[in-house]
Amino acid sequence: MNTEILQAALPEYFAPWVQALNLQVQPWGAQDGGVVTLKLPQSDQLSRVGGMLCGQAMMAAADTAVVLALMAHFSAFRPCTTVQMSTSFLKPLANDDALITAKVIRAGKSTAFIDVDIAAASSRVSVCRASAVYALL
Repeated sequence: MNTEILQAALPEYFAPWVQALNLQVQPWGAQDGGVVTLKLPQSDQLSRVGGMLCGQAMMAAADTAVVLALMAHFSAFRPCTTVQMSTSFLKPLANDDALITAKVIRAGKSTAFIDVDIAAASSRVSVCRASAVYALL
């Protein structure tokens, strides 16, 4: 699994509106098999008053990062679906790209648990945390 394969998975497995987020898979070390980081570029289409990134965009990016982290963990795409996602918004992110890092905590035969951190790209300060439970189909 590498950056190019995961980037190519975005148009293959995700809806056009998710593709419109313009997510970019970031390079990572081969030892990080269940960890993926995406960059969500700052965009007026995803911002509210004052250039603040809207929560809906952050949650969609987090959900997408989880699927890619599972791909990296299993070294292949596995059909899956969100069972539960709990999101805490820590502070606003304005006029900056976001870095979304998803880490597989545990993946069994039918269920996976993933943590997600969203940080400001310029400072690496966390602005949002999420935990997800996925059903592996």
